[in-house]
Amino acid sequence: MKHKILYMSALLAMAAVTPVQAQIDTESDTTLVNVAFRKVAKEDIMGGVSTLNYRELVNKNYSTYTFDNMQGYVAGYNGNSLWGMTGALVLVDGVPRDANNIKPDEIEEITFLKGAQAVVLYGSRAAQGAILITTKRGQVNDGLDVNVRINTGWAVAKAYPEYLGSAEYMTLYNEARANDGLAALYTPEQIYNTASGLNPYRYPNVNFYSSDYIKKSYNRSDATAEIQGGNERARFYANVSYYRVGDFLNFGEAKDNYTDRFNVRGNVDMRINNFLTAYVNANATFYNAKSANTNQDGDGFWAMAATMRPNRVSPLIPVSYLDENALAAKTLIDNTYNIYNGMFLAGTQTDQTNIFGDYYAAGNNTWTSRQFQFDAGVNANLDALLKGLSFHAMVAVDYATSYSKSFNNTYATFEPTWSNYNGKDVIVALNNHGTVDKKSGVQNIGGSTDNQTIAFNAHFDYNRTFNDVHNVSAILVANGYQRSTSGIYHKESNANLGLQLSYNYAKRYYLDFAVAAPWSARLPEGHRAGFSPSLTLGWNLAKEQFLEGSIFDDLTLSLSASNLKTDLGIDDYYMYLGTYQSGGWWDWNGQTGHSAVQSRRGGNDDFGYLKRKEFSAHLHAALLQRALTLDASFFTSKMDGGIIMATNQMPSYFRVYYPESSFVPYLNYNADTRTGFDLAVNYKKQFGDFGFQAGANMTYYTTKASKRDDTNFADAYQYRQGKPLDTIWGYECLGFFKDEADVENSPKQTLGGTVRPGDLKYKDQNGDGVIDTKDQVDLGKGGWYGAPMTLGVNLTFKYKNFTLFVLGVGGFGGHAMKSNSYWWIDQEDKYSAAVRGRWTPETAETATYPRLTTQSGANNNTNSDFWIYSTSRFDLAKVQLTYDFPKSIFGNSFVKGLSVYASGNSLLTLAKERELLEMNVGSAPQSRFYNLGVKVNF
Repeated sequence: MKHKILYMSALLAMAAVTPVQAQIDTESDTTLVNVAFRKVAKEDIMGGVSTLNYRELVNKNYSTYTFDNMQGYVAGYNGNSLWGMTGALVLVDGVPRDANNIKPDEIEEITFLKGAQAVVLYGSRAAQGAILITTKRGQVNDGLDVNVRINTGWAVAKAYPEYLGSAEYMTLYNEARANDGLAALYTPEQIYNTASGLNPYRYPNVNFYSSDYIKKSYNRSDATAEIQGGNERARFYANVSYYRVGDFLNFGEAKDNYTDRFNVRGNVDMRINNFLTAYVNANATFYNAKSANTNQDGDGFWAMAATMRPNRVSPLIPVSYLDENALAAKTLIDNTYNIYNGMFLAGTQTDQTNIFGDYYAAGNNTWTSRQFQFDAGVNANLDALLKGLSFHAMVAVDYATSYSKSFNNTYATFEPTWSNYNGKDVIVALNNHGTVDKKSGVQNIGGSTDNQTIAFNAHFDYNRTFNDVHNVSAILVANGYQRSTSGIYHKESNANLGLQLSYNYAKRYYLDFAVAAPWSARLPEGHRAGFSPSLTLGWNLAKEQFLEGSIFDDLTLSLSASNLKTDLGIDDYYMYLGTYQSGGWWDWNGQTGHSAVQSRRGGNDDFGYLKRKEFSAHLHAALLQRALTLDASFFTSKMDGGIIMATNQMPSYFRVYYPESSFVPYLNYNADTRTGFDLAVNYKKQFGDFGFQAGANMTYYTTKASKRDDTNFADAYQYRQGKPLDTIWGYECLGFFKDEADVENSPKQTLGGTVRPGDLKYKDQNGDGVIDTKDQVDLGKGGWYGAPMTLGVNLTFKYKNFTLFVLGVGGFGGHAMKSNSYWWIDQEDKYSAAVRGRWTPETAETATYPRLTTQSGANNNTNSDFWIYSTSRFDLAKVQLTYDFPKSIFGNSFVKGLSVYASGNSLLTLAKERELLEMNVGSAPQSRFYNLGVKVNF
């Protein structure tokens, strides 16, 4: 019943979107920025905030994802974090929502609240920053305004991993066995026949990345219609869109893989009387994703492409290879459903099913998601009670559900017995190892999930100017949300009270004080209420007499200090409680076998909030009649009170190993510090028919584990305190072991497997004669929160009706480990091209890869500086050329405007490790995307 009510509410909201005419003044919106619960003039923002006019951006930069290369426009955001902190609260029209569920052409503006002072009114859950997405609303035009946009484009793979063919693999696998003192597995005849390629069905040589299985490109197309209009009493906006995305795979059921989305979003703004307005927003989204089934332990094609040996099985074998006298084999083939272009599915005793058979015959699965979002609000002007006073309230209900529909088939594969008659290979027998074809025709439903979000906020605002110079504002807000998710017992809840008091004198001197009182059920009673104060001081020097007539239109300096309380980092409920469980036994008076109750964790009544303590300084400058703007921020932020299991902070008797019992509690202890700055420069100027706009931004930050319990480390070089939070720990590699004498005379390596010449040799950091985890050292920054330094450049050139847009983004200072299956090869995995540089006695001086082994490779396949590489890069992320047809050519027709454009995404990467950075292993390839689009205004 609840589902029906929500669904009907969404439909009614959509039905309310009906065309009306007239005019509503929106001019003031162009100079206002959405911040927490209100709009503020750009000149009055005291730093820690970046905003982007998304409606304007979409007109010159078509994109398919909301945050696509956003670091190219916004300082302080590096594509993964705000000022080095991940987990920002994303709010769509004031409601916590998934940014993936909103398309770029639905967005009016995005505001990034980076500084602690900017998020304080949102309370606990926004302590790592907030991103405010504001959707489009109706704008008044003469009559009804309709925009239709159609795009179609092609994704083209950048690169594929390179793996060895079967013959080379077999040769090197024999070498690996020889290295291990084992006999060869493959005979020279087998290797020769495989290399000859005369019969790839008897001697398989499967290339997953060939055109047999992969297309050169796949299509993505979308269409969007926007409708808006209104008058002084009401205005509306509606967005109806559909997109469909294909797949690189080109065989079996997988060639029909797709994802599509149909969406309807709408809103209505109503003026009820001269002091009361209201609005209604609604959105309904329908997703479907169809894919081929697989039984390979959940691994799809790309995962198997990274591990399945090329000589393991031939996916399909022509029926024509059956010997005419092999009657039993013919009977098996005659009774199988699965014949494809005259070929049957092949298998072995080991591979009775395989990824190819799955995609041809195991059926398909369609994942379906439905999302309904509804929110409504009211705004009341209370000047009649107190001049400058207003009231605002909003309530939202979102509901989402998803499930999977599948047809699950079983299928037979056939292992051939080959022979050769008069120089011709034939199959004389087949074995299907007991599996059978079965297509039940039954549609299975499973994987059902649902979640619901209820959100609200209500606030009184006060804005008043006295004597034309004293500007006073205040906001008193109550806000919160609750999200329930199927399969999770506890709902995610957040509640908060906030107060902000602001004053400025003639927009010259600024004082802003804000405080929030969050409440969290994740803390013990008596500690659930928090207190989060923030103070900001600002000074606009451009208003002073000594800068009158200068090039500065604004020159504002501001300082902020904040102490925000948050339960982010408290991962579970009841972590403050001690826990007990049944276990063990005890004796009494000669009787045995009595069940015992054990303590598993101690309680902590002082368990409290984490605290974001931050100081920041900001500079905003507008020059040359605001043609040039500059924004810079410096910040140092400490997240204090991180949760640890206080094993080393408590006396040893708090933990007993037999019978096992522990009274050690969770404790607020760790502290993380982030320090850095961001800078954004924007210039916009019109020179006759030529217009130019340029933006450049930079973000740089460092992280430090400023407090850690390091008592479990014997050596100072392993202390985490003082190190970056994203430190990569591993071994310092000294090269390869040269010979057995080198192995014998070196510290004993205990990382796994038998160490032999050609294995990696590590430095004994503590001199104890053993290589173990105590010898791990700092290898560099991983950039887990985004690159330590981020650059973005965007350029717009306009000449008459042509617009050229160029976007470049870069990230520098991060590192990663060559640790996927392309580099760290398990015993049964295929070989990548990297092993061609393997160590042998003959190549000892030039080797770039350890010796091959069929046994444990754990000694080599572990973090060390041998495998580390730089992730620094600069990308030409986007180029788009747009032509707007002159409106004069349409005369008095129903067409008001027409634009066509062509664009390319992810076109070029400049990096030392470009080939490595562009290569995906175990997942679909990275791709360049080329798009053609048209936009028509009616």
